[in-house]
Amino acid sequence: MAKKSKSTKKAKTTKTAKTTKTAKKKSARKPSAAFMKPVSPSPALAEIIGSKAVPRTEVTKRLWAYIKKNKLQDANNKRMINADAKLKAVFGGKSSANMFEMTKLVGKHLK
Repeated sequence: MAKKSKSTKKAKTTKTAKTTKTAKKKSARKPSAAFMKPVSPSPALAEIIGSKAVPRTEVTKRLWAYIKKNKLQDANNKRMINADAKLKAVFGGKSSANMFEMTKLVGKHLK
């Protein structure tokens, strides 16, 4: 029985060593300062996300929340966004845009 207790102690120490290494790796990544800098939305974009200055990451989150809430994604091709009246102003009059083009169009409305 004494031999079994020694082997279980070794297994426990290796598990704790592995978890501390992975915890250190996760804390090493920091968000970019450029993404975290607050930007002011244009009046057209402010109707959708609000008028407060927020980081670019938050702009994207709020925009996607609006798109999903109003079911503006195309049913067949989820990459396409069908614009309603508010989004048409942001998209420059386009009735639809793909998700990659959307970020370019929204960037024009940020200062």
